[in-house]
Amino acid sequence: MSTTESRLTRTSAATSAGGATHVTSTSVTSSGRGRALVRVVVWWSRFWRNTGVAVRRAAQWSARTVRPAGVVVAVAASIGLVLGIAFGWVEWMVAGVIALVLLLASIPFLFGGRSYQVDLKLQHERIVAGNGLMGEILVRNDGKRTALPGRVDIPVGAGLVEFGVPLLRPGHSVGQPLEIPGMRRGIVTVGPVTTVRNDPVGLLRREHAFRDVHEVFVHPRTVTLPSTSAGLIRDLEGSATKRVVDADITFHAIREYVPGDSRRQIHWRSTAKTGRLMVRQYEESRRSRMAIVLASAQQEFADADEFELAVECAASLGLRAVRDARDVVIATGSEVPRAVRGRLRSIARIPAASPRVLLDGFSGVERIENASSLADTCRLAAESGAQLSVAVIVAGSSVPLVRLQQAALAFSIDTAVIAVRCDERAHPRVQPISGVTVLTVGTLDDLAGLLLRGATE
Repeated sequence: MSTTESRLTRTSAATSAGGATHVTSTSVTSSGRGRALVRVVVWWSRFWRNTGVAVRRAAQWSARTVRPAGVVVAVAASIGLVLGIAFGWVEWMVAGVIALVLLLASIPFLFGGRSYQVDLKLQHERIVAGNGLMGEILVRNDGKRTALPGRVDIPVGAGLVEFGVPLLRPGHSVGQPLEIPGMRRGIVTVGPVTTVRNDPVGLLRREHAFRDVHEVFVHPRTVTLPSTSAGLIRDLEGSATKRVVDADITFHAIREYVPGDSRRQIHWRSTAKTGRLMVRQYEESRRSRMAIVLASAQQEFADADEFELAVECAASLGLRAVRDARDVVIATGSEVPRAVRGRLRSIARIPAASPRVLLDGFSGVERIENASSLADTCRLAAESGAQLSVAVIVAGSSVPLVRLQQAALAFSIDTAVIAVRCDERAHPRVQPISGVTVLTVGTLDDLAGLLLRGATE
């Protein structure tokens, strides 16, 4: 008796990281009965794999669709029918049939959820903290059948706005205004819009989320600061410093010539009077450069409202500097892992290319539990901004004056340091302390007046 041999070959292709395609081939040589067994095994493995995928998808769909009340009704239907049929209990059978009919009657309410076309429009994508947001939502039935009443959910940050959608015939639409009340500072995500279809009893639920997502930048409140405030004088040619150089704009004095001086700086009239070569000296002028350092550690503020006041003060100062075309560096402490705290310093910079960019950056500033200390933040800001003329430190009431003085030591002696101490329970005042002008701010409106007072004292 001869044995017929056959070859079963499976070929698969795989692409490596380098882009080359490698082909792997597996061959099995067997008799006719062995070949059939291999086919059964292969078929069974594929069937089992596909069944597992289908079961997982069905379980995920059931978890999204069947509500807790629906689970209770389904269990009641199963138990009632099984016990009623097994033991002949008519009451159990009736209860099971009623539960089953109730569950089946809920299914038609799920149809038509994807036939909606939803359009969400917002009047503004940038607002000021405390202001509301207006918009409009338009729901249109693009299907060929009448869509049953449903609901539209719009996530707004951690909240949810719900709209009821009436029965819509094919091609019909309904629009409703969207009004979001006053919002706190931050970057708020509006959307995605989700259509919700559920039955009146609340047994089943079907959702379909659209891709339209809006980011709303809620800017901090700001106050207009005069450009003549202390440390905020607008200069076009630069401000003079105490450093004496051989060539610049601001004249300082005349001294005797020494070898190496440029002959272009010789003052010939003084040379003729003294009979010796005399040269001019100048005070170094440099473009005014400003740094704003905002504390961000939780322990540096009494509460969240005090931190918001600090953000508003820093944003107002930065906005004034940008509008005055001043070079400004805005830094705040960033998160540092607890395990390396004290050995790692890190800051986050807020871009200041334009008023909008600056306010967008302040929208995302948050209090951090493990942030770089105020002194480290000032030190990194001083290192990143060479030749600073003005430095403003904005902190909370939990930061004592001694720590503010220590933080101010990070800047050079030529830098005018102003500390804005936010304390909602204190009266506004100006305190010159060891080369640092401390402004205690109780409300945002106090900032402009205190800066003017600091400029005249």
